[in-house]
Amino acid sequence: MKRTRWKSATVIFFFSFLACFVSAQQIPETRPPDIPVQAEKSDLEAFVDGILTVQLKENHIAGAVFCAVEDGKIILSKGYGFADVGKKISVSPEKTLFRVGSISKLFTWTAVMQLVEQGKIDLNADINTYLSLFKVPPTYPEPITMTQLMSHTAGLEELGTSFAVRNPEDLESLEKFLAENMPARIFPPGKLAAYSNYGSALAGYIVEIVSGIPFEEYIEKNIFKPLGMVHASFRQPLPSTLAEDMSTGYKYNNGTFVPKDFELLNGLAPAGSLSASANAMAKFVIAHLQDGAFEGNRILEEKTARLMHSRLFSHDPRLNGNAHGFWELTRNNIHALSHGGDTMYFHSKLVLIPEKGFGFFISYNSIGGSGAPTSQLTEALIDRYYPADERPDISPPEDFQKRAEKYTGVYGLTRVNETALTKIMKLIMTFKVRATENNTLAVTIMGGETTQYVEIGPHYFRERDGQGILLFKENKEEKIIHAFLSKAPMAAGIRLSGTQTPMFNLAWFIVTLLFLVSIIVWPVGAIRRKICKPNTEKPKAPASARWLAGSASILCGIFLIGMLSYVINYEKLFFGIPLGMKVLLVLPLAAAIMTIGVLICTLRAWWRGYWTRCGRWHYTFVFLALLSFFLFLNTWNLLGFKF
Repeated sequence: MKRTRWKSATVIFFFSFLACFVSAQQIPETRPPDIPVQAEKSDLEAFVDGILTVQLKENHIAGAVFCAVEDGKIILSKGYGFADVGKKISVSPEKTLFRVGSISKLFTWTAVMQLVEQGKIDLNADINTYLSLFKVPPTYPEPITMTQLMSHTAGLEELGTSFAVRNPEDLESLEKFLAENMPARIFPPGKLAAYSNYGSALAGYIVEIVSGIPFEEYIEKNIFKPLGMVHASFRQPLPSTLAEDMSTGYKYNNGTFVPKDFELLNGLAPAGSLSASANAMAKFVIAHLQDGAFEGNRILEEKTARLMHSRLFSHDPRLNGNAHGFWELTRNNIHALSHGGDTMYFHSKLVLIPEKGFGFFISYNSIGGSGAPTSQLTEALIDRYYPADERPDISPPEDFQKRAEKYTGVYGLTRVNETALTKIMKLIMTFKVRATENNTLAVTIMGGETTQYVEIGPHYFRERDGQGILLFKENKEEKIIHAFLSKAPMAAGIRLSGTQTPMFNLAWFIVTLLFLVSIIVWPVGAIRRKICKPNTEKPKAPASARWLAGSASILCGIFLIGMLSYVINYEKLFFGIPLGMKVLLVLPLAAAIMTIGVLICTLRAWWRGYWTRCGRWHYTFVFLALLSFFLFLNTWNLLGFKF
C-alpha cells in the first residue's frame, strides 16, 4: 500500500465539505517606510530589523534569520528571536541551522548541472535511460527528460502530503521510496507546470546513480566542501556535530510556543531535507551570483552557471517561468531568481538579483512564518532599494463587459492528485474568475482575498493596483481553457466544467447528507407512520430492511464524525495513517454492502406490497441517499482502498 498518499486527504475532505475551506490568502502588497532610498544600503539592518520585529510579533514566530550579500560579500547576517525558547538560546546566523524545505532543490539542480557539465547527464534524454530498478511508465508517447523534471513540467500528479516519520529507523531509502510511490502521469510532458516534489527527488536519485555515491555524500563533496558550508547537511537525523545547533520548530498555541521534534522527511531528501545556517546559505548565494565561483573555488563553470540562470520554461514570454530550477520573480522591472521552502514548522526564501549582484536568504522557525512573511520581506526590500518608475494608470476598457463572460469561471490548479485519496485536493486548489461592474476581472484564489485585473490586450490582463499579470489561453474552438498567473509560475489553471467545481461538489455533499439525515431520524419515521396508517391486510415486511438501512446510516455517521476528529488533530496525519483511521475508511465499504441489502428489501416491498406506499417510498429515498453518498466518495477516491 502506498501509505504516504493517505496523509492529509482527510484534512482536505472535511475542510472542503463541511464548509471549512482552507484559505490561502493572497500576499498583500507591502509598502516600505516613506524615507529616502540609500544607494549603498547603509540602513539595511535597521530596515530589516523593523520588518522582522513586527513579523515575529504579529505572526507569533519564535525566531528568524536573515542574511544579505552584495558583490561577493555578506553585508548583513543577523538572527532574531530564539532558536530554543525554553532554554533562551538566541538565533545565531553563523551556527543555528534552519530547515530550508524546498530550497534544498536548488542544491539538487546545481548537482545536476555539474553532471551535465561533465557530460554524464543529458538534459534532453529520456530519464529512463538512467533508471534500472524501476521505470517511469510510458503513459504518453513523449518520454520525461531531466529538463522537464527541472522545470516541473514532467506532468506528474502530486502525492499531496508532507512525508514524515517519527523515528529515524523508519526512514526509507531514496531508491525504495521512489520505486514504491511512483505517481501517475496526468499531463503530457513539457506542456504545463505542475510543481512536483517527487520529480525533484527523482532528479536527486539520478545524481546518485550517475555519480555512484549516495546523494547526501555527493552534495557534501561537490557543493558543501568547495563552498566551506560547514553548518549544512542533508542528512537525517543530523550528525552529532550539528544536531546541537539545530533550531527547534514551533507551533504557537494559546499564548505559548510549543516545541516540535526535528522533522524527518521520508524518501524525498533531494526535494526538502537540507538544514543550514544563514551564513552557509550566504556562501551558496554568493557562488550563484558569481556564476559558480566562491573564494577561488568553483561549483559550476561560468558557462554552465549562466545556462542554469537562463529561462528554461514559461507558459508565455510575458510571464515569469523557470530558470533551470530557480523560479523567476519580477518586480519593479527587476528580474530576480528565487525559491521558497516550507516544512511543517520552517518557512524560508532565497532570492538572487544577478543584475545587481545582490541576494538574500530568510527563514522562520514557526508555523506563523508560512505564506505572507517571506513575500512581504522580499517585496519590501525590492521596493526600497530598487524602486519602480511611476507606472501609468490603466483604465478598464468601457466595452469589456461584452467579452468578460469568455473568461469567467473556476480554474483548477495543476498541482493535484488524480488517482489516490488526495484527489479531493482538487476542490481546494482552485481560483475563481468573475466579471465586475467596473469592467475588470476579479480573481479569488482558494477562497482568499480578491485581486482585480484590467484588460490591456487580447487575453492579457494586469493587476489594477499591483504588478501581477493574468493571461488566458484558448483552444482551436476559441474557448478559454487555461489561465496563468505571473505570481504562480509553478502551476497552471485549467478551466473546470460545472460538475468539477468546488461549489457543485460541496452542494452535492451537503444536500446528500441533509437528505440522508432527514429521512433516517426517528421523528421522520414516526410522522410517516402516523400519517400513513399501515394496511393490516398486507403481509408484514421483515425487519431486515429497517436494520440494514439504520446500520448503513450509522456507519456513515461514525465515518464522518471519526474523520472530523482526525482533522482537528491533523498534525498526526503527517506521520502516517493511524490504525483508527484505517478502520474508519473501511466503514463506507461495509455500509455500501448493507445498502445493497436495502435495495433488495425495497424492491421486494414494491413487488409484494409490503408496508404502505409511504413506507416503500421512504426506503426508496433512503437507498437513493446512501447511493448518492457512496457515489460522491467514489468520485473522490474515498470509497475503497485507493491509496
